[in-house]
Amino acid sequence: MELSNRKAYHDYFFEATYIAGLVLNGTEVKSLRSGKASFNDSFCYFANGELFVKSLHISEYNYGTYNNHQPMQERKLLLNKKELQKLEAKTKEKGYSIIPLKIFLTEKGIFKIEIGLGKGKKNYDKRETIKERDSERDIKRKYGI
Repeated sequence: MELSNRKAYHDYFFEATYIAGLVLNGTEVKSLRSGKASFNDSFCYFANGELFVKSLHISEYNYGTYNNHQPMQERKLLLNKKELQKLEAKTKEKGYSIIPLKIFLTEKGIFKIEIGLGKGKKNYDKRETIKERDSERDIKRKYGI
């Protein structure tokens, strides 16, 4: 079970990735198990030394009752203190952002989120990436790799 943010790789160069725990309610877990999440414009930010993810949409659980969760609420991420300090120092530099890349289920049944420390791409960088991908695809097609 894995949900990925494909658009993030199109918009950012990633220097480092981290795997963080995700604080969830019961109905959020059930929605994620059914694959109902969207990364549209989601990002991570620091507040009081803690890391949160914002704009991560986890749909309401269909069979939830009055205690169903809010789809767009902010969720806390769990990382080591050293990792948090390193990320906070990097995000204070100009141009760096923390972007959620992937949500996956571990073998123990715990949902984790992969976040990346990225720098935004310019339009010409995006075009260059598309050209490289197309040329690799043509080479694979031609030589049957």
